[in-house]
Amino acid sequence: MTLDSNITLPEARLAAIGLILPPPPPPVANFVAWRRVGAMLYLSGQGPLEVGGRLHVGRVGDQVSVEEAYAHARLVGLNLLAVAKEALGDLRRVRHVVKLLAFVNAAPGFGQHPQVINGCSDLFVEVFGDVIGRGARSAIGAGSLPGNQTVEIEAILEVD
Repeated sequence: MTLDSNITLPEARLAAIGLILPPPPPPVANFVAWRRVGAMLYLSGQGPLEVGGRLHVGRVGDQVSVEEAYAHARLVGLNLLAVAKEALGDLRRVRHVVKLLAFVNAAPGFGQHPQVINGCSDLFVEVFGDVIGRGARSAIGAGSLPGNQTVEIEAILEVD
């Protein structure tokens, strides 16, 4: 989707694609949702949790399609943005998406991890633009994930 060049604010870009930031999901165990060290903001892994508490679960490649898992990764990206906003107060403070570390709850033999995680990466490019939103990335298959969730993604952001 091409965005109007007059729309520069990340939340305005979200609205232009029909999305709003949810409340940031609270940590589910003994960790913090984010930690800032200097100019780096580290976001703990998030899963595909919807407002209202529905967690998308299943193994991608046999119980969940690549297209469904792509949408789940996009939802995870939205949750990561919510945590970043909580940490920074304003998403305009993001200077670069440095790295995404992503896990796919994959069926044996599944090999389309990058296509699944593009759901999050594509969202970040839509929200921040290509220069800020496209970072380094790893997409890894896992035999299981917490709560049997389909994907989990953590992020490292450079911020001001």
